[in-house]
Amino acid sequence: MKIVTVIGARPQFIKAAVVSRAIAAHKDIKEVIVHTGQHFDANMSDIFFEEMCIPKPDYNLNINGLGHGAMTGQMLEKIETVLLQEKPDWVLVYGDTNSTIAGALAAKKLHIKVAHVEAGLRSFNMDMPEEINRILTDRISDILFCPTETAVNNLKKEGYENINCRIIRNGDVMQDAALFYAGRAVRPKTDIPEDFVLCTVHRAENTDDPERLRNIFSALEEISKTCRVVLPLHPRTKGKLSAIGYDTNNSHILFIEPVGYLEMVWMLKHCRLVMTDSGGLQKEAYFFDKYCITLRDETEWVELVKYGYNFLAGDDKGKIISLYNHISDKNNIEQKTPLYGNGNAGDLIVETLRNY
Repeated sequence: MKIVTVIGARPQFIKAAVVSRAIAAHKDIKEVIVHTGQHFDANMSDIFFEEMCIPKPDYNLNINGLGHGAMTGQMLEKIETVLLQEKPDWVLVYGDTNSTIAGALAAKKLHIKVAHVEAGLRSFNMDMPEEINRILTDRISDILFCPTETAVNNLKKEGYENINCRIIRNGDVMQDAALFYAGRAVRPKTDIPEDFVLCTVHRAENTDDPERLRNIFSALEEISKTCRVVLPLHPRTKGKLSAIGYDTNNSHILFIEPVGYLEMVWMLKHCRLVMTDSGGLQKEAYFFDKYCITLRDETEWVELVKYGYNFLAGDDKGKIISLYNHISDKNNIEQKTPLYGNGNAGDLIVETLRNY
């Protein structure tokens, strides 16, 4: 069996690495990794792949810095060329990026089977490009690997039981990754205070709206007077802050350069709590027993909210500060309801593909 894996961003490499390790245990499977280049990252050097135990891509399409249409169109064209050359049995795609939908479309039009990892997730916000990508990718996939029961139920409500596909609840590959990388965590080179709140802000719904951005950072400034907020600053967010006249050099918040995954794992293990608009970081907070305040109006990970591990605050300054005051003195999450499987999601994916 031959599998072509299509990925385009650093988080997708980490997820794919989980499955790649499971694939490597089977000599009857050959994996070909295609990196679209969607999220160009100068840090993704040979050292990055070695430290993260991630296979290097067989193809790097180097498509980045374009609008949604141009980017997706170029990916579709170049992925199709790879698939015609490699002739795989399966194309494996992850998540909800332009690389995800481009890989799935290219495969489906060539009558190659598609498996979607992280299927069934919904924010129910069609203004998010990610929501469009995940819905369309689900619809043309042959196997839908769902991380949660909520994801399975979303697909059932949308009628997927009447579509010629298989719905599999396999657990979350990021839980596998958290277990694998926990012992490999690296302290950031920047001096981090002993007691701190870990925060990230990068989603377009926040950064592209000046009022939301001001509200969020006004709340973070207040909180940082009590417990230092440490925020790895995404270049795009930095530019948006500058555009609204926010001076990152004259702030209570400790802004640091973007960090690698192993450094982020260290910060997750040592922070007081997490505040973020990132979907992935909400789960990782849970994996490392931290409470999370989500700076969005909705989340795909509704089970975290249901069980009281995650709190939705949006851009409401008063609510952000109130939630921080509510949970800041709590200890780490001590007893957790298992929500994302048993840490063997990668093995289940590979076994399903082998026995399809």
